[in-house]
Amino acid sequence: MPLKSPSEIASAICKAGVEKAKLPLDKMFVLGTLAGVYIGFGCQLMITVTQDLTSISLGLSQLLGGAVFSVGLMLVVIAGAELFTGNCLMMIPLCSGEINWRGLAGNWIIVYISNFIGSVLLASIVFLSGLYSMGNYAVGVRALSIANMKVNLPFLQALMRGIGCNWLVCLAVWLANSSDTVTGKILSCLFPIMAFVAIGFEHSIANMYFIPMGIFLKGVPEVIARFKEPITNLTWEGFLYNNLLPVTIGNIIGGSLFVGVLYWYAYLKK
Repeated sequence: MPLKSPSEIASAICKAGVEKAKLPLDKMFVLGTLAGVYIGFGCQLMITVTQDLTSISLGLSQLLGGAVFSVGLMLVVIAGAELFTGNCLMMIPLCSGEINWRGLAGNWIIVYISNFIGSVLLASIVFLSGLYSMGNYAVGVRALSIANMKVNLPFLQALMRGIGCNWLVCLAVWLANSSDTVTGKILSCLFPIMAFVAIGFEHSIANMYFIPMGIFLKGVPEVIARFKEPITNLTWEGFLYNNLLPVTIGNIIGGSLFVGVLYWYAYLKK
């Protein structure tokens, strides 16, 4: 299969980042919304696949959950969409002087907001579909459990998990740029994403699906009746401040610094 060298990957990502910064705002918004939906598809697939596995084997549940969750990034990379966490690699053209801070910040802000809208839109669609009732409401209980765990993480833990997550997510995007074939891009997405989910790291855009879904499910008596843990932090405020804020900061550090800046220094710095 055709394979780019690391320096060629860095150049390709730099060029792509320049194009991302030049996108018209309306197209940036549409593509960002699609990315939020695509990551949400991966989230719901993970919930459904793992709903009856955690009591059998936590490791197997995490591994399979990560494998199916990677569908979300495959859709983003191959179908085409704007994902905030992947766009942390725009630090490469920034460091190269190909774009400025205004272009970077404009992309990040619009894409982040539209990712949020797409994620919550799909969460609303899936919730209204009633799919949480599958397996005698086991799917709903699993979704609620995931969301509740995330809003109860200490700030530092959520921050560190965010760093580890986007280090691997941006490596997946980096690897996907090494190949010009669909098969190569699929395999490039599969293994790093499977790794971050299996380890237990935190992805801000995925959490824009997981946690709103949990908040919606708080109002379903059949789900709450089967859930034994306190859910006091599972609110919109708890979502934004207990999880989304530290995880987003961590994602920026993990993707921008540990992948973007370091690979720019290694392969593009004159």
